[in-house]
Amino acid sequence: MNRSRRDFLYSLSMLAAGTAVSSPLHGFGADRRLKVVLVGTGVRGSSFWGKRLVDQYPEKLTFVGLCDINPGRVKFAREYMGVSCPIFTDFDLMLRETRPDLVIVCTKDSTHHEFIVKGLEFGADVLTEKPLTTDEDRCRQIVAAERKSKRNLIVGFNYRWSPYMTKIKELLQNQSVGQITSVDFHWYLNTHHGASYFRRWHGLMNGGGSLWVHKATHHFDLLNWWLDDTPEEVFAYGALEHYGKNGPFRGESCRKCTHKTECRYYWDITKSPQDMKLYVENEKYDGYIRDNCLFREEIDIYDKMSAQILYRSGVVTNYSLTTYSPFEGWHIAFNGQKGRIEAWLDIPWMKSEHIDQEGLHAVEMTQGSKGEQIVEPLILFRNWENYETVNVVSEKAGHGGGDGRLQDKIFLNPEAPDPYRHAAGLRDGVMSVMIGIAARKSIQSGRAVKISSLTDVE
Repeated sequence: MNRSRRDFLYSLSMLAAGTAVSSPLHGFGADRRLKVVLVGTGVRGSSFWGKRLVDQYPEKLTFVGLCDINPGRVKFAREYMGVSCPIFTDFDLMLRETRPDLVIVCTKDSTHHEFIVKGLEFGADVLTEKPLTTDEDRCRQIVAAERKSKRNLIVGFNYRWSPYMTKIKELLQNQSVGQITSVDFHWYLNTHHGASYFRRWHGLMNGGGSLWVHKATHHFDLLNWWLDDTPEEVFAYGALEHYGKNGPFRGESCRKCTHKTECRYYWDITKSPQDMKLYVENEKYDGYIRDNCLFREEIDIYDKMSAQILYRSGVVTNYSLTTYSPFEGWHIAFNGQKGRIEAWLDIPWMKSEHIDQEGLHAVEMTQGSKGEQIVEPLILFRNWENYETVNVVSEKAGHGGGDGRLQDKIFLNPEAPDPYRHAAGLRDGVMSVMIGIAARKSIQSGRAVKISSLTDVE
C-alpha cells in the first residue's frame, strides 16, 4: 500500500473519531486525487454526495464509479453529475474494477449495511448517509466489519454543523445553565415534507425502519451530541392515524389518481424535470413510484410518535415527532440546575411570520447550497436573573448551513480544529439509531427498552 493511501486511511480514521488531525487528503492533489465511488444514485446521492462534490472539490477527488440497482437512474445520475466514470448495477464488480479509496453509501436505509460491510471488507473507508442502518442485527454486522477491517466509517450528520446547532452546543458545553437535568424536544413535519415520506419507500417499515430511524436519527444524534451523553433506556408510544389506511380514498399514484381535485395532498411530480428524469422515466426498471399514494394500504410506519429517553447521567428527554403539522419547525428546551435554554426554528408565530410551507422545504433541501444569511434567536434563562436573547447568524438553505460545512470539513479543511466535535463516526451512528430502534421495540412490547440489550457499543 503506498504512503499516500496509508496517510489517507489513518487521517480519515481520526476524522471519524472527531479528532483534529492533518488533512486526510495529504498526498492527494493534482497528481493523485481521492478515488470515490457512489452507490445509490437517487436525489440525495446524485446531488449532495454527487454533483456537489464534483463542483466543489474537483482538485481533491474524482468519481471512478457509480452504482444503482436501476440502470436508467444511474445513467441519468452520471449525466446530471457531469462525470464520465463507468456505471454499474453490480456493486462487487464496481469495487473490483475501480479499487476506490472511499465508498459513499446513499441506498435505501435497509440496505446500507450491505454496502458498508462490503466496502470495509474490501479495504476502503466508507461514508454513509444517515441513518447508519435500520435494526440491531444489521448494526452488529457493521460494527463487526469495522472492528475486523481496521477501516473507518463516517456518518453524514449534517445538522450538527449548522451555526445555530453549534451555538446550542457551545452554551451547553460551557455549562451556561449548569448541569442539565431534562430536555423537552418537539419536531414538526408539515403537510408537504411530512407527507413525502409516506409516498416513498420510507413509508414501509422494511425500507426505512420507520421515521423513528430514518428521520428522528437526525434529532437523536443532535441530542447525544448536545448532551455529550449516552442513551440508556427508551419508552415510547406511536400510531398510524393520519396516512395509509386512514385516508378517505387512494389511487395508483398522484399522476394517475382520479381524486386529484379533492385530495389536499395531491403532488404534481411533472413540475420537477429532475424527478421526472431520475424517477418517472426509470420506473420500468424496478417499479419504484416516486409519487405513490400516501393513503395506500401497505403503509405500516407510525405518523405520530412520542418517547422518553433516559441518559446515563440521569437526564430525561421528552421527545415527539408530528408528521402532518400545518407548519415545519422544531422547539427544544434544556432545563438545568441554574437555568434554562430555549431554542427553536421556523415556528411561524415566534416572528409573526406567514411562511410558505412548500417553499420552506424546497429551500431547506437545496442540497448544500449556501443560503441567505439570517439571524435566529435563542433564549438563555438564568435563575433569579432576566433572560438573555442570543442572536445567531445562520442560513436558510442546506440544513441551516450544515451541509456545506460538513463536506468542507471532510474534503477541504479536515485539519481544522473541531472543538465541538462535529465530526461523527461509527459510535455516533450506532447510538442515534439505537434510540429509534428501541422506541420502535417499546411500542411493540409496551415496555421500556434498554439500549444495552441491542448493542455492545458503549
